[in-house]
Amino acid sequence: MRALITPLLFVIATLVGCGEKEVVQTVDWYKSQDTERKAMIIKCKANPGELALAPNCVNAKQADNEKALSRRGWLTPSTADFGKNKD
Repeated sequence: MRALITPLLFVIATLVGCGEKEVVQTVDWYKSQDTERKAMIIKCKANPGELALAPNCVNAKQADNEKALSRRGWLTPSTADFGKNKD
């Protein structure tokens, strides 16, 4: 029985790695590809349980956030000066 289980586990482990791999795009790529970015975000929102932490979903959302910030502009908050004497 043990002689049968070991080869079977080896075959299963080998076949697990044979699935189709999706190409992971970078944030910069998604920033330049508006239609693909929007399509990926829609796909990610449709299945958040499986795709929320997928690299393409993360990169597409990051690219969307960066584009939105560049349109609005970025404000840097002023630092507080607590505890310093103004002598």
